[in-house]
Amino acid sequence: MASTVWKGHLTFGLVSLPVRLYSAARGESVSFNLLHGKDNSRIKQITYCAAEDQPVPRSELVKGYEYEKDHYVVIEEEDIKKVAPKTAKVMEILEFVKGDTVDAIYMESSYYMAPDEGGEKPYALLFAAMGQSNYYALAKIAMHNREHIVILRPGKKGILLHTMYYADEIRKVDEFRTDTSLVKPNELAMANMLIETLKAEFEPEKYHDTYRDNLMRMIEAKKEGQKVVETPEPHFAPVIDIMEALKRSLAEKKKPVQAATAAVGEAEAEAPAEPVAKKRRKAVSDQRSAVS
Repeated sequence: MASTVWKGHLTFGLVSLPVRLYSAARGESVSFNLLHGKDNSRIKQITYCAAEDQPVPRSELVKGYEYEKDHYVVIEEEDIKKVAPKTAKVMEILEFVKGDTVDAIYMESSYYMAPDEGGEKPYALLFAAMGQSNYYALAKIAMHNREHIVILRPGKKGILLHTMYYADEIRKVDEFRTDTSLVKPNELAMANMLIETLKAEFEPEKYHDTYRDNLMRMIEAKKEGQKVVETPEPHFAPVIDIMEALKRSLAEKKKPVQAATAAVGEAEAEAPAEPVAKKRRKAVSDQRSAVS
């Protein structure tokens, strides 16, 4: 298990149990350094004062909040420490809500919440009850100098915790809406048929960051002095007739199935030939034995 990012007690009602939080996911990317193109030397970033027209050391830097154009109020580190919430040792469940009412857009970072020593049974009870009732918990926690509202939900093996975006952090875009009156019944039926041909079990391990893989292959090729091969650009035909596009998509998806069905039929047609020949040879052999 990864290192603990928070340790304390989860409380709801009069129930309290010790738990730990572990980071559940993190993004992976390929990072680059900036070099001077002439000699490939590493570039250093310099903090620069435009008013004095000269570089300044980081020891002279202070934080400032721009409350109006070009007007700042200086904020000292001690000021921030005074108002920042102290990392608490208690995470309090505020309420339980139906899982299907929680929009995934509110979920931010993901953590595994595991029971600490002595908390195994109440943890298992909470996990089972949430899974059976399909309820999620909303709780409050202070960590890393910030107060969070978090979402607790039952996963396959235990309780998952997600820090939650606050409502004012979600961008409300009036243009983001869909006019379903544009959809005709026959188009909807065809689209559902296409969905049926593409449905599968959710297996995230099947998917990989191909761009990151291509970057690493390109880097290895450059190290070996090899030529970099450009990734072919996919071609997308413009959709002119939605029904025609759906029909062609269905036809393309059915081809492998039809080919497999035909292959099975051919195999079944050829398979009986050998047993029949064996039966005839056996019959002739039996007749000869009877005569002798």
